[in-house]
Amino acid sequence: MSRQVVRSSKFRHVFGQPAKADQCYEDVRVSQTTWDSGFCAVNPKFMALICEASGGGAFLVLPLGKTGRVDKNVPLVCGHTAPVLDIAWCPHNDNVIASGSEDCTVMVWEIPDGGLVLPLREPVITLEGHTKRVGIVAWHPTAQNVLLSAGCDNVILVWDVGTGAAVLTLGPDVHPDTIYSVDWSRDGALICTSCRDKRVRVIEPRKGTVVAEKDRPHEGTRPVHAVFVSEGKILTTGFSRMSERQVALWDTKHLEEPLSLQELDTSSGVLLPFFDPDTNIVYLCGKGDSSIRYFEITSEAPFLHYLSMFSSKESQRGMGYMPKRGLEVNKCEIARFYKLHERKCEPIAMTVPRRSDLFQEDLYPPTAGPDPALTAEEWLGGRDAGPLLISLKDGYVPPKSRELRVNRGLDSARRRATPEPSGTPSSDTVSRLEEDVRNLNAIVQKLQERLDRLEETVQAK
Repeated sequence: MSRQVVRSSKFRHVFGQPAKADQCYEDVRVSQTTWDSGFCAVNPKFMALICEASGGGAFLVLPLGKTGRVDKNVPLVCGHTAPVLDIAWCPHNDNVIASGSEDCTVMVWEIPDGGLVLPLREPVITLEGHTKRVGIVAWHPTAQNVLLSAGCDNVILVWDVGTGAAVLTLGPDVHPDTIYSVDWSRDGALICTSCRDKRVRVIEPRKGTVVAEKDRPHEGTRPVHAVFVSEGKILTTGFSRMSERQVALWDTKHLEEPLSLQELDTSSGVLLPFFDPDTNIVYLCGKGDSSIRYFEITSEAPFLHYLSMFSSKESQRGMGYMPKRGLEVNKCEIARFYKLHERKCEPIAMTVPRRSDLFQEDLYPPTAGPDPALTAEEWLGGRDAGPLLISLKDGYVPPKSRELRVNRGLDSARRRATPEPSGTPSSDTVSRLEEDVRNLNAIVQKLQERLDRLEETVQAK
């Protein structure tokens, strides 16, 4: 009688644990826009999600610990004139977030410590260069102030946020159709893209050259998403000709055949992959699904190993993924997702069961820290560097807030509002200030009402 040998892995028993009701963000209006992005971005300080807004596009930013019911009058980031499609926190400054919108602009915002008290309408800088809506924004993983944006004009622009200039352009000659996904390599030397023309490309953005290309990694017509994983491999999610969802692993040096190809199910939602380079685990979250699948990637065949699946009752509208430095290492938490429901954001912790509460070095190798390894000028000059690593053994201590410095002289042509020569504020500026004053008065009135109720309670006692 043959005996099946079970593969040994410390991640075989990883399980998902949803947060309790008081640790969720309740009564948030998640965006109804049909776009295949996560609609949510998180870091060790803040949680941001794209929400419904009348008269333009907006997203909500809350301090991570401010859970519970969200006030309907909570201040929003609301500078875009059309719906926001994608948001991304800067990996080197936890107070800076970028947003791409249907109004064809990318805006970079600075969030004060403690969150917003008044609506934020003026970005630090507005990046204008796309002619159609901007659906993807992605920060460079190791170079400071380098931001990539991809629009429905089939153009990828790489920006130096410090100057507001588009320093690199990949035009429609590289991508002849809509770009579905863009991902940086770990050292930021390459990008991996998937496109509506059914091709996945690995591109050296500074030279504008396609290093490797795969036609039809999945036979179906639905969108494909691609991300870099370990050791020069890429992972793609897509659909078969029979509309079955698939996940495939490819070696960028030999793209003729996949290293591994697995069929999952027949759901219609596009799978968004999230890769953790510290554990070599990839998580697949489908929009409209009620589950998160996770796989381990190894260096020997069959390369892609199914681990388990977290399931819940309610489907997800979007998903945010916490960087490793924002996790609770004393609880053996190796990943945390922020699942968007229709009116709620629910944290889900992925945990390795261990009896000891001591620091587990095998689960937490040195991970990417908040300091950039290169300046924008060094990267544009041809230098590459991996992320600067930090240890989580004594817990992560956030650095002091850093101001985003922008050379506004070079951005003057892009400034949306310029003061009049006489120094008199414009009518738009006055109306915005009046609205801010009204909001501030409403907050003061609420605080006064709470104080009155507290005094009555004290007198009654």
